[in-house]
Amino acid sequence: MDESYDQPPQPRGHLALQTIAMPADANWNGDIFGGWLVSQMDLAGAVSARARARGRVATVAIDSMAFLRPVPVGAVVSCYTHMEEVGRTSMGICVEAWVREDSGEVSKVTEGRFVFVAIDEAGKTRLVPDLD
Repeated sequence: MDESYDQPPQPRGHLALQTIAMPADANWNGDIFGGWLVSQMDLAGAVSARARARGRVATVAIDSMAFLRPVPVGAVVSCYTHMEEVGRTSMGICVEAWVREDSGEVSKVTEGRFVFVAIDEAGKTRLVPDLD
């Protein structure tokens, strides 16, 4: 019997950013504003992209975004990243946002695919270095 069905869902990738959802980031319904969550995911993706590119990067696209459930004020928001694709100058990174509420419940609330390009000091695209 496959016991993997008994395991709770787990984040895919590596923890890149963790913060707390604060009241100032709430929308008119009392949940965290989606734009705030997207900005946290973009920051998490940039952390991973910078590490892989060994330098400056810029977000050039969000290929997809799915909001799965609201984020309550006070939840610990953890963003996990998984490098899906590395091209000559670009990187496709899947970012998942998970929350841990005061009750201890952990769940995925959002996922998206972000595209970053490596840039030089002048803001021009540059090659993503090969892994050593």
